[in-house]
Amino acid sequence: MRALLSGYYGKGNGGDEALLATLLQMLPSHVTPVVLSGNPEETRDRYNVETCDRMAPLPVLQALRSSDALIWGGGSLIQDVTSTISPLYYGGLMALAQKMGLKTVAWAQGIGPLVRPQTRWLARQTFGNCTKISVRDRASAALLFDWQIPCIIAPDPVWALESKPVPGLWDLPAPRVALTLRSHPQLTETRLANLTRALVDFQKATRAFILLLPFQKSEDLSIAEAIQPHLKDVSKILCLEDPQLLKGVFRGVEMAIGMRLHSLIMAASVGCRCFALSYDPKVNRLMEDLEMPGWDLASLPDDPNLISLTWMEHYANGDPLSPEQILSLVDRALMHRELLSQAFYNN
Repeated sequence: MRALLSGYYGKGNGGDEALLATLLQMLPSHVTPVVLSGNPEETRDRYNVETCDRMAPLPVLQALRSSDALIWGGGSLIQDVTSTISPLYYGGLMALAQKMGLKTVAWAQGIGPLVRPQTRWLARQTFGNCTKISVRDRASAALLFDWQIPCIIAPDPVWALESKPVPGLWDLPAPRVALTLRSHPQLTETRLANLTRALVDFQKATRAFILLLPFQKSEDLSIAEAIQPHLKDVSKILCLEDPQLLKGVFRGVEMAIGMRLHSLIMAASVGCRCFALSYDPKVNRLMEDLEMPGWDLASLPDDPNLISLTWMEHYANGDPLSPEQILSLVDRALMHRELLSQAFYNN
């Protein structure tokens, strides 16, 4: 069987690359993946898979014709808040695959927000015609339930991603704390300045070595580079493209402070303390599910001293998830693998 994998792949986003790596890890052995990618050569070389340029209409059509299935591969693909084009691209591709008679699997989806009637209609039609659906949060499951579309709900599959050891990590000074910020309208210059001042105070108090982790270079690297001069000799920017290495970083840190959803999932899954800075409902959902401390960026305290004291308190006294909690989340995340087995059974 050949399955075409569609997601935000090959765009340099660590979270989406982690979803792809996990999907490839979970795919049944008799299914040959073909990945639609924004950087086909890089994706091919990293994962040793067949690839196709996601924006080249004729090759994409040919890839669909030569495939037995299309998998919508995880994450917030079907939402129209950050982009109106995104749901039209993914929804259009899924509708075309369904018209061509392919099996269609919506895998580990985070659906919404959907504010436009057209995108809601397209989402309802395409999800309604899927062979199998798994979602990663209660809000997505509730939306499909309202539409009377069956699905399974399980934690984000990246809980179950295998990590790799990071060369040289253990040579860096300890203890270590990881920071993952991304550019976003809510991360204003003032808020970034307050977070930077808080981080400097936090570092002085804890003597921690700060690892600045850009999950997507185009969005995150400039922020890491703006912060680092304030932490000379006590910080390092780590640019890692391989999602299994990214997850491996968190095995060597005491605490993670993060905006990016998958930085928090990776950190929590290896028993690291986490503090969230939320810019998106998906991060709020994770905070609720795990009782993870943090702030909405929109309500970040104006006082850097209060921010650093809150971080210090969590660093000293906060609890990571217990091994039993982690095991339960990983086990349940493997339901996404079971769904793939069911979808491609008898083929």
